[in-house]
Amino acid sequence: MFTDTHCHLNRLDLTKYDGQLAGAIDAMKTAHVTRAMAIMCDFAEYDEIADIVSTYNDETLNLGMSVGIHPCEDIGILQSATVERLIETAKADHVWAIGETGLDYYWSTENKKAQQASLARHIHASQQLKKPLVIHMRDAKEDTIDILKSEGAEHGIIHCFTEDWETAKRALDLGFYISFSGIVSFKSAQDIKDAAQKMPRDRILIETDSPYLAPVPKRGRPNEPAYVPYVANCIADMYGCSSEEVGALTAKNFENLLAQYH
Repeated sequence: MFTDTHCHLNRLDLTKYDGQLAGAIDAMKTAHVTRAMAIMCDFAEYDEIADIVSTYNDETLNLGMSVGIHPCEDIGILQSATVERLIETAKADHVWAIGETGLDYYWSTENKKAQQASLARHIHASQQLKKPLVIHMRDAKEDTIDILKSEGAEHGIIHCFTEDWETAKRALDLGFYISFSGIVSFKSAQDIKDAAQKMPRDRILIETDSPYLAPVPKRGRPNEPAYVPYVANCIADMYGCSSEEVGALTAKNFENLLAQYH
């Protein structure tokens, strides 16, 4: 019923599962998570993530992955993401999307040009493969939207959305879907809440971005995909419906995103 559009399955804290990923996978199934996309941030992760997808994908949990280089990686790693390498790595059917790519000026602005060039190459790979982009955007909304527009990016996900409604509208106008994480539950996140409430219902997605971010509803515990129903519940409270309805809606939206470009 629930789809986690963005989780890092190879980086989860598995302490409570005795170090076994199978425990986290079972927890996902118990929480009625029926689809998840495992996100890649570096080519060095590809084999490990692909093996997880192959091992745990079954009739009750549909797993896929993305291929891309995170904007916070070193310049050399960013430059390794040529269009040709991205296409070759991402052409398999179990790769659903291109990313996580984008711009992040929060940690450093010294590699802006390298980030921007990497984003453009990811866009070109997405266009050739007809697979959606997964966009990371932090303290760089103007440049991110401008590059998506100038390079002709037409489809994808703005993941872990933390901006305002005006930024969401610009992304929606380009054909993107907007994915909300547990941050939407924070008391300080009024702009994000406002954006979520104004979203077209057919363009909203949910995610955990696990193991990163604080899980909902309790802070201080490791985040994992099994907590995506709590994100759905936060959205449900805004929409005046059940978390199951939000789960079904966002699952359908993700299915439509993938189907539209294949």
